[in-house]
Amino acid sequence: MIRGSNRTFGLVLALPLLISAPATADTLSDTVKADMPSLMQLYRQLHANPELSFHEVNTAAMLAAQARKLGFAVTEKVGGTGVVAVMTNGPGPVLMIRADMDALPVVEQTGLPFASKVRATTDEGLETGVMHACGHDTHMSAWIGTARRLSTMKDQWSGTLVMILQPAEERGAGARMMLEDGLFTRFPKPDYTIAFHDAANLEAGKIAYTPGYALANVDSVDVVVKGVGGHGAYPQTTKDPIVLASRIVMALQTLVSREMDPQDPAVVTVGSFHAGSKHNIIPDEATLLLTVRSYSDDTRQKLLDGIRRIAKGEAIAAGMPDALLPTVTVKDEFTPAAYNVPAFTREMANIFTERFGKDRVAEVPAVMGGEDFGRYYRADNRIKSLIFWVGGVPAEAMAKAANGEVQLPSLHSPLWAPDAGKVISTATEALTVAALNVLKK
Repeated sequence: MIRGSNRTFGLVLALPLLISAPATADTLSDTVKADMPSLMQLYRQLHANPELSFHEVNTAAMLAAQARKLGFAVTEKVGGTGVVAVMTNGPGPVLMIRADMDALPVVEQTGLPFASKVRATTDEGLETGVMHACGHDTHMSAWIGTARRLSTMKDQWSGTLVMILQPAEERGAGARMMLEDGLFTRFPKPDYTIAFHDAANLEAGKIAYTPGYALANVDSVDVVVKGVGGHGAYPQTTKDPIVLASRIVMALQTLVSREMDPQDPAVVTVGSFHAGSKHNIIPDEATLLLTVRSYSDDTRQKLLDGIRRIAKGEAIAAGMPDALLPTVTVKDEFTPAAYNVPAFTREMANIFTERFGKDRVAEVPAVMGGEDFGRYYRADNRIKSLIFWVGGVPAEAMAKAANGEVQLPSLHSPLWAPDAGKVISTATEALTVAALNVLKK
């Protein structure tokens, strides 16, 4: 149960929609600029009132109400707290634009005047602060900005616009939940899907894209290493799971360094090692928690098979009987790699370059972070899919980092405070021109 979920959103519901004067593509920058005071007020309200994964109740209701006022047919509680807003405007393709809503269990340390003071209890029972440390508040604000623009430009596009607000991206479950709840059957199935993510390593207002694999498969793996406990002074009477688990940790390093093609990126990280309770007691169990990253399904399977083989093999080498072999559990919250269809990605990159100029648009390498936006393309690989980056680092901070004067905070950092105005205005304009191109008459 999330605490602080009764915080008021009334201020946002009263925000002006700024839809009185239809915009044209040539005046788009001006209309986005005129809308920014309202969008920044929305952003600050979202930032101050974050909600954890699976608990985005107030956030979803408030944004759904705004979409209805813009003329969208809105359905709430899709896949939990998800929102689907549909606008049909004549014949043509179906375009889906996604934003994610959930925040993280992080105590904010930005010092912003509208910093989150929300406290909540996670589903695992941890009482914690809550913060939009991944920038989903900028995503939602640009989502509303884009909906406003496209709703006033219906004379310039034809087709069906499906705009979704997705829960639980941080848990890798929201896209799956919406699909399982009929996203592609109860609503128009998209021919195109587009999303963006703010970037903590890119100057604010700049756009980056990656054709092909852009973000990685993400698996969480638990390895429970069994043993026979006893007194630390008499190790010969025990089967020490700490020593065995340590051998497994070291052997796992060879999966990437010696078994994978060096040109095929992969990551196996042991993020947690728990065992024992006292100096002179050898425990009977140790637990390793792993994150495993890859791009292709073949590479993913090799890594997971390799983890199982190494855990079992090291246990056998340590003399463990079959009853004490380690258990390897791949968790259900798998996040598939995000794949940008290359031709469509380059087409959109050309549109962005024409709009913003070469200095603000660049191709970048893929990263090993995860984003469950990739699940929509995975559900039907005929969809033309793109997720792109919009830089959020203030220009002054970027310059200082380049000179080695400061270290930039990453996404998920309690210090992450993007230049929200540039993120939101750039993303709103980029999403709008992308939609106008996809849905052009």
